[in-house]
Amino acid sequence: MSERVVLTPEGQRKLLDELNHLKTKKRREVADQLAEARAHGDLRENAEYDAAKNAKQQLETRIAELELRLVQAKVVDPRDLPQDKALLGATIKLKNLDTQDELSYTLVTQDEADIDQGKIPVTSPIGKGLLGKAVNETAEIQVPAGVVKYQVMEIRYEQ
Repeated sequence: MSERVVLTPEGQRKLLDELNHLKTKKRREVADQLAEARAHGDLRENAEYDAAKNAKQQLETRIAELELRLVQAKVVDPRDLPQDKALLGATIKLKNLDTQDELSYTLVTQDEADIDQGKIPVTSPIGKGLLGKAVNETAEIQVPAGVVKYQVMEIRYEQ
């Protein structure tokens, strides 16, 4: 039984770009490494050849993983979702009710997560706690440091 993968159009493009890079440029690089290692002679005692074989195996495993994720993917365009709730693709401006600090997160799929850019996966504790919230609602979210209370100040979707 296959597990359904949810992707945004951006997430799908990102996976397709990585797959294309691995199938073209990276495969050529690994093939060149194998050929160079073979040229060094006896393959039974050739550490370079073993390393190149391992690199090829890892590359082919990653390609297979990406292909499977893309086959199982359901692409969801955030513009097709209700715009008044915090759902996939929403950028949410929050106020920490304890510190009064304001911050912003964009809810994304696991494949698109990048905490440095404020993109958090909907599967994370904060992502789960924000899902479905509307402006002025409060989210109490259990994090490793305890419970954090956020008030949703604004919800925006990129058009």
